[in-house]
Amino acid sequence: MNNDRRKTISQQIFAVEDVLSRLQETLEAEQEAFDNMPENLQNSERGETMSENISSLENAVSSLESALEDLGSL
Repeated sequence: MNNDRRKTISQQIFAVEDVLSRLQETLEAEQEAFDNMPENLQNSERGETMSENISSLENAVSSLESALEDLGSL
Protein backbone atom coordinates (compact mmCIF):
# COMPACT_ATOMS: atom_id res chain seq x y z
CA MET A 1 0.00 0.00 0.00
CA ASN A 2 1.40 3.37 -0.92
CA ASN A 3 1.57 6.44 1.29
CA ASP A 4 -1.42 8.14 -0.34
CA ARG A 5 -3.71 5.19 0.39
CA ARG A 6 -2.35 4.93 3.94
CA LYS A 7 -3.10 8.61 4.45
CA THR A 8 -6.63 8.16 3.09
CA ILE A 9 -7.23 5.21 5.41
CA SER A 10 -5.88 7.19 8.34
CA GLN A 11 -8.31 10.01 7.57
CA GLN A 12 -11.19 7.55 7.31
CA ILE A 13 -10.24 5.95 10.63
CA PHE A 14 -10.43 9.39 12.22
CA ALA A 15 -13.89 9.94 10.69
CA VAL A 16 -15.16 6.55 11.90
CA GLU A 17 -13.79 7.25 15.39
CA ASP A 18 -15.74 10.52 15.42
CA VAL A 19 -18.97 8.79 14.39
CA LEU A 20 -18.34 6.07 16.96
CA SER A 21 -17.89 8.64 19.70
CA ARG A 22 -21.14 10.38 18.78
CA LEU A 23 -23.05 7.11 18.67
CA GLN A 24 -21.67 6.11 22.05
CA GLU A 25 -22.85 9.44 23.49
CA THR A 26 -26.30 8.92 21.98
CA LEU A 27 -26.39 5.36 23.32
CA GLU A 28 -25.47 6.54 26.81
CA ALA A 29 -28.12 9.26 26.74
CA GLU A 30 -30.82 6.85 25.52
CA GLN A 31 -29.82 4.25 28.13
CA GLU A 32 -29.88 6.87 30.88
CA ALA A 33 -33.32 8.09 29.76
CA PHE A 34 -34.60 4.51 29.76
CA ASP A 35 -33.09 3.75 33.16
CA ASN A 36 -34.71 6.87 34.64
CA MET A 37 -38.18 5.90 33.40
CA PRO A 38 -40.57 4.39 35.92
CA GLU A 39 -40.71 0.62 35.59
CA ASN A 40 -44.29 0.64 34.34
CA LEU A 41 -43.24 2.93 31.45
CA GLN A 42 -40.22 0.77 30.69
CA ASN A 43 -42.65 -2.07 30.04
CA SER A 44 -44.89 0.09 27.84
CA GLU A 45 -44.73 0.37 24.06
CA ARG A 46 -42.58 3.48 24.39
CA GLY A 47 -40.18 1.68 26.70
CA GLU A 48 -39.97 -1.30 24.38
CA THR A 49 -39.19 1.03 21.47
CA MET A 50 -36.45 2.70 23.49
CA SER A 51 -35.05 -0.71 24.41
CA GLU A 52 -34.99 -1.71 20.74
CA ASN A 53 -33.26 1.57 19.88
CA ILE A 54 -30.66 0.91 22.55
CA SER A 55 -30.03 -2.55 21.14
CA SER A 56 -29.65 -1.14 17.62
CA LEU A 57 -27.22 1.51 18.84
CA GLU A 58 -25.21 -1.15 20.70
CA ASN A 59 -25.01 -3.20 17.50
CA ALA A 60 -23.89 -0.15 15.49
CA VAL A 61 -21.22 0.70 18.07
CA SER A 62 -19.98 -2.88 18.03
CA SER A 63 -19.83 -2.93 14.24
CA LEU A 64 -17.86 0.30 14.12
CA GLU A 65 -15.45 -0.97 16.77
CA SER A 66 -14.87 -4.10 14.66
CA ALA A 67 -14.36 -1.98 11.55
CA LEU A 68 -11.77 0.11 13.36
CA GLU A 69 -9.94 -3.03 14.47
CA ASP A 70 -9.88 -4.25 10.88
CA LEU A 71 -8.68 -0.90 9.56
CA GLY A 72 -6.01 -0.72 12.26
CA SER A 73 -4.47 -3.93 10.97
CA LEU A 74 -3.82 -2.42 7.52
